[in-house]
Amino acid sequence: MTGRYRASGREAEYQAGSDDRVLRNRLGIAAPDEMDEVEMFLLEKLYEQLFGDAFPDRRLTVSDLKDWHYRWLGNVYDWAGEERSVNLAKDDFHFAAAAQIPRLLGGFQRECLDRFTPWNSHFESEPAEAIAITHVELILIHPFREGNGRLARLLADVMAVQAGNGLLDYAEWDRQKGRYFAAIQHGLAGDYDPMKRLVTAALAG
Repeated sequence: MTGRYRASGREAEYQAGSDDRVLRNRLGIAAPDEMDEVEMFLLEKLYEQLFGDAFPDRRLTVSDLKDWHYRWLGNVYDWAGEERSVNLAKDDFHFAAAAQIPRLLGGFQRECLDRFTPWNSHFESEPAEAIAITHVELILIHPFREGNGRLARLLADVMAVQAGNGLLDYAEWDRQKGRYFAAIQHGLAGDYDPMKRLVTAALAG
């Protein structure tokens, strides 16, 4: 994927000939468009696996997320499936410090995955709220060097299906990226309502 974030450290290395637009990878790909196509193809394969006979109709874990990330990008990046060791920022927004990721993922397991998966009708939170909170918190942690947004969408889709819904329609999220990013920032302050509205619309799409 193209380098959309500022980063420092080993994982900040870019592929030779890519003008710092493609992260160093096992395939030697230097063209952003080509890498985008490869990553999308591999993600579609992972979706086929997870939403086929191997659907995880159980409580999810951080280990599941790491496994999905590795199965998706393990043939592309050396660090696939591993917690990032570099700090990331997008524009003026800084994601969780790399040194805090193990602790934050522990909290994410307890407060989101243990609490909301698999969803059932006895939960206090409706599916849209559960998905919104979980999505925001995972994005804020940004545990991997690349692919966090798409993996967070995958998790949202798994949670939706566990709750008896279909996959989310992310078209509006893509069209209104400013609104989506603002919802993430609201979540930083504990206000999940903007993301809940986006999730509700995506579930109905």
